Amino acid sequence: MKMSLDEVLMVTALGSYVLAALALLAYFFSRQDWLRLFGAPLAILGCAAQFAQLIARFEMTGIWPLLNLYGSLSLFAAMAVAIYIGFAVRYKLWFAGGFVLALAAIFLAYGVTWNEGTMPAVPSLQSYWAKIHVPIVVSSYAAFLVAFVFSCIYLLKYYAERIFEGGAPSATFATNTGADIPAAAFAISDAGALQRDTPAMTAAAAAGNPVAVWFGTLPSLAKLDVIVYRAVAIGLPLISIGIITGAMWAKEAWGAYWQWDPKETAALFSWIIYLAFMHLHTRHAWRGLRTNWVSVIGFVSIVFCYLGVNIFISGLHSYKM
Repeated sequence: MKMSLDEVLMVTALGSYVLAALALLAYFFSRQDWLRLFGAPLAILGCAAQFAQLIARFEMTGIWPLLNLYGSLSLFAAMAVAIYIGFAVRYKLWFAGGFVLALAAIFLAYGVTWNEGTMPAVPSLQSYWAKIHVPIVVSSYAAFLVAFVFSCIYLLKYYAERIFEGGAPSATFATNTGADIPAAAFAISDAGALQRDTPAMTAAAAAGNPVAVWFGTLPSLAKLDVIVYRAVAIGLPLISIGIITGAMWAKEAWGAYWQWDPKETAALFSWIIYLAFMHLHTRHAWRGLRTNWVSVIGFVSIVFCYLGVNIFISGLHSYKM
């Protein structure tokens, strides 16, 4: 059966994401540079194919492609990869790409199962606000996904340091993960910051512990924390604007700015969590471990807001009405 252009582009994007995720996950553990050189272009190719697919779908059908879960999840995956690529290029963070690409591939594959063809939108969705509100909100979700990935890496390294402080033997971790790592891999980390925020790990690496050596290839906790902060600093203004434009769209479509619909309530809850993150990040006692847990909890709330509410809870935003 002959595939249409948008189907070809979607398959290209999904295939590129899967291959890139595998290559960059392997790079995360091995630091073999050829894996980065293989995975990074595939990530860029997949992201470009996704944006091209959305444009092609709109041109072929004349229907704004973000009005169903298939289209919005496609943009969500594309924006998550695009934001990550920007961070990776700017801060040399390709090592984390496997996790971002894997999540993007999972969300995109799930979105494909919601492809309902080219049915016209219901009247309430046939508004110019659809071209403003939806891309903004979905892009905020994508930024929070990137923050979530780096928060998880932060927490991994933080608790590994606590284990090294307790004198745990290297067998506590997966062995051989740091073997034969090229010295150039340490270029992505700040040696001074590493010594300050992970002294036990730094000492173990100096003593030749291969797992500590591998953890040394990750950026310092301070740098990871800054990366999470900057990702949230992208997402929070976007979700704020998204809530405002959503209220204006609701006034036009349903006659009221706010109705405490489950989606509205969940979005407000997520917004409060990330607002709390930004506030707590100004407090030295909270910055680091606690704020990164807030980031993780925030993304869980985003997934609930984005998928849980829309799919499983009846409301004005439900996909199963």
